[in-house]
Amino acid sequence: MASFKYILALDQGTTSSRAILFDRLGKIKTIAQKEFKQIYPKSGWVEHDPHQIWDTQFRVAKEVIDKIDIEDIASIGITNQRETTVMWDRETGVPVYNAIVWQDRRTAGYTDQLKKDGKESIVKDKTGLLLDPYFSATKVRWILENIDGCRKKAEDGKLAFGTIDAWLIWNLTGGKHHITDVTNASRTLLYNIHDMDWDNDLLEMFSIPKEILPKVRPSSFIYGKTKSNLFKQKIAISGIAGDQQAALFGQNCIEPGMVKNTYGTGCFMLMNTGDKPIRSDHNLLTTIAWMLDNKVEYALEGSVFMGGAIVQWLRDGLGIINSSEEIETVATSIKDSGGVYLVPAFAGMGAPHWDPHARGLIMGLTRGSTSAHIARAALESIAYQCYDLLNAMQADSNIKLRQLRVDGGASVNNFLMQFQANLLDIPVVRPRITETTALGAAFLAGLAVSFWEDQADISRQWEPEMIFSSKIHKDEMDQHYSGWVKAVEKARSNV
Repeated sequence: MASFKYILALDQGTTSSRAILFDRLGKIKTIAQKEFKQIYPKSGWVEHDPHQIWDTQFRVAKEVIDKIDIEDIASIGITNQRETTVMWDRETGVPVYNAIVWQDRRTAGYTDQLKKDGKESIVKDKTGLLLDPYFSATKVRWILENIDGCRKKAEDGKLAFGTIDAWLIWNLTGGKHHITDVTNASRTLLYNIHDMDWDNDLLEMFSIPKEILPKVRPSSFIYGKTKSNLFKQKIAISGIAGDQQAALFGQNCIEPGMVKNTYGTGCFMLMNTGDKPIRSDHNLLTTIAWMLDNKVEYALEGSVFMGGAIVQWLRDGLGIINSSEEIETVATSIKDSGGVYLVPAFAGMGAPHWDPHARGLIMGLTRGSTSAHIARAALESIAYQCYDLLNAMQADSNIKLRQLRVDGGASVNNFLMQFQANLLDIPVVRPRITETTALGAAFLAGLAVSFWEDQADISRQWEPEMIFSSKIHKDEMDQHYSGWVKAVEKARSNV
């Protein structure tokens, strides 16, 4: 592979499609991004146009390819928004309905009924997941039940289902390959993460024909090549991982007990648990981290619904700040939050609470409280929620965390990262390259084609940009945290 210079990572996200070229040192050569339309047909419904997803992803890929010699590209790695569901006609390649996005809640009534019927323990035992509209299976069932002719065509083997990775590969290869990888399969509620296969009992539970399912492949594997008329020449496709698993790999969290946290609109924390899945007793998810060289590694995952979205609310809802970047200056203009706590349970609370009835509150206001105290309390709430996640992970895994690796938009906020380090009492490490999701996909793709020799080779690419260490005594931080616990109790009783 000495003649190749780059790996092309396709990063298909919830609001935009991106393409990034990485060199052998894991550095970005060039990047392109295009947003696409968000569709909200009804309250709680979220959809995307699959054609737009493919069109934007193809155009950004072509944009970066056209800037270099295509012969310098070793292969393509794909990472994607997880759980989002597409179904299309195998003959024409035309979707039968819009993509139903992971955020969509239209099947909440159905999952509630399954819980009442006592099905959640079966699902958790087999998949490591909870019964929730978040995952793909209930979305697939909704399409089969509500779009005319779909169930018959599905049973006849004329339809294909896929998460976004499968939809992209179908189009990249001209319909030659209908595949997904183990990480995306593990987010469908249909894949048995112990047997490593689609589960017949779950397919029967959700009334989904096996004929529509993609073949499941490792996360690093030469799947095939792009069709001949797509680019100037064919390019191998050799890496796939759902976005959070890709970020875990991109953060070089390859040993059991290593944890990364992505501070985006929400926050996603994953812990590598090695070659054995750990069942959570604290409302976390057990999921597949990746599969390399026929070896499966697992992870514990927890999600916070309101991360960076709190900052957007301060800007757009309250008008406390004029831009997201301004919040750090406002928050550090005072020495502390003055006893003010903000619990951002605007849409309930995620892990480890999983309380859809919790509602947001601001507690501890006095005549001396200002907008700066609210802004600071908002930032601190992100760190508190992540601390709750980490405590749950440590309790489930019985592993004491040594450091937290961070990425995502809000990780550039030095105040937030320092407060997180103070709270955790362990180093919080921000890497030199924060595009860890795309980088993880590139690493997986590069390993399959020997662009990088092995995991030790890619481990050398990861470098810290800044390390935040605790600057406040743990007893003092424990006092602050006790106030947060009381605030959460009040938010959860507000029903």
